[in-house]
Amino acid sequence: MNEKQALRLLSDLWDDLRDPHFIWQVAALAACLVLAGLVASAWRKRGGSRPAVLHAAGSRLAFPLTALVLVAGAHLGLKPFIHVNLLKVAMPLLGSMALVRGIVYVLRKSFPRATWLATWERLLAFFIWGWLALYITDLAPAAIDALEQVRFSVGKQKLDLWIILHGVVTVFLTVVLALWLGGALESRLMRIGDLDSSLRIVAVRVAKALLTVVALLVSLSLVGIDMTALSVFTGALGVGLGFGLQKIASNYVSGFIILLDRSIRIGNLIQVDANTSGAVTQITTRYTVLRNMGGVEYIVPNESLVSNIVQNQSFSDSRVRVATTVGVAYDTDLERAMTLMQEVAATHPRVLADPPPRAALLRFGESSLDLELGFWIADPEEGTGNVRSDVNIALWQCFRDQGIAIPFPQREVRLLTGAPAAP
Repeated sequence: MNEKQALRLLSDLWDDLRDPHFIWQVAALAACLVLAGLVASAWRKRGGSRPAVLHAAGSRLAFPLTALVLVAGAHLGLKPFIHVNLLKVAMPLLGSMALVRGIVYVLRKSFPRATWLATWERLLAFFIWGWLALYITDLAPAAIDALEQVRFSVGKQKLDLWIILHGVVTVFLTVVLALWLGGALESRLMRIGDLDSSLRIVAVRVAKALLTVVALLVSLSLVGIDMTALSVFTGALGVGLGFGLQKIASNYVSGFIILLDRSIRIGNLIQVDANTSGAVTQITTRYTVLRNMGGVEYIVPNESLVSNIVQNQSFSDSRVRVATTVGVAYDTDLERAMTLMQEVAATHPRVLADPPPRAALLRFGESSLDLELGFWIADPEEGTGNVRSDVNIALWQCFRDQGIAIPFPQREVRLLTGAPAAP
């Protein structure tokens, strides 16, 4: 479409506004939009057995694509009888709506936690519709020529504003497409229950990294940028990794080692040092997140988990032994007391029956016989202090009811008085 054709289209559209037959164009366009709305509503209601990705994409694209097809059909059907300039303008606008919704859907799948996509959707719609207006009015070639006039050089590479703008858009679209493919692959892998969670995380992250690198290389090649220009950057990156980013690189490598050898998994209860312990809630390529029973989260670099000794209480078996001690008087029937202790522990719902609770004589104290009660639980991530407290309270109540004394240290003081000294 040249400039004369664009002006003629606008002029014809203005003439149609004064034509009595213009109402038929408006009626046809309204009927197409209403019918497209009904089709989109039926698609959303009848999700059925469709894949979730297909249903979500169809819900966003059903209206503009259906309306585009219907308007195109109305354009062909009414063209022999009346002017259809309104329908001719509506078709590219509906096509751009489908394009905007498709791009935003890909963005939301690529960045599921992003909250700024509502603003991005309006911004993308503005740019795409604005560019479409330039093409309809045949001003796009003039805008491209104006951008190409601003030229400069970066080394041996000749650049202009149009190449930069084209490159930014191309890189953005290819990277978003790669991230969307990575998100779809992640959702599929996470549903495979037979595959270990650590292996799934490794596969997802490696796939996302490879897809992103491939997308960058392909997009730069499409723009026309020589790939040899990146050799200096890669060399500098290697030097930086060797000197300044040594710790960061070590943490990333350690993260992949942890995920691959499965020494630490999500849900494990681990202790790094005397003050850092908790359940593993997240494993990234740089750090691991621990959450203790008080709700405090620790961010531990992966290098510390690889190079130091880590106590993993649920590495091969999630069962953990919990012990508590109590003192009884020396004249207590020990067999009866230990039997009562085992019975009290066995009544707690979190205490396992196999292996059963066991009581033992720990030591002969100064004022009591110290007994130890050991029992096993299968859910240490729910806490060990709370179950120990429950068992201690039950022991105290049982000993009180059975007349078993729990002594406390006592001291006997004797005052010796003698005859007064002779003067």
